[in-house]
Amino acid sequence: MKCPFCKGEKTQVVDTRESEDGDSIRRRRRCLTCDKRFTTYEMVELRMPQVVKQNGMRSEFDEEKLRTSFKRALHKRPVSAELVEAAIDNVTQKLHALGEREIGSRQVGEMVMKELLKLDKVAYIRFA
Repeated sequence: MKCPFCKGEKTQVVDTRESEDGDSIRRRRRCLTCDKRFTTYEMVELRMPQVVKQNGMRSEFDEEKLRTSFKRALHKRPVSAELVEAAIDNVTQKLHALGEREIGSRQVGEMVMKELLKLDKVAYIRFA
């Protein structure tokens, strides 16, 4: 960790505390070069895998594309918005749980089809 004041690379952790919500760690540091103190925060960064399309191109995972796919398949179908959002959350959680850097678009599509099958059989057929 570099000191924000003198850009020195030698720092010492003086105090460590977990935040109230438990999502981050607050560290109080002291620069060994200029002796000034500063605070840093540590938190987990979850990255979605890149989607590898059938032609080999890679693109960032886009939740809006996923939402659009669900909306197209469920157009004029009696499914509540809360159930659709829950299905989208299920797909994104499964992608996080895989822990992969890349995932095939076909695999994402299969996850979507499983969720659509639970919601509405007509929407499942439209998507497939």
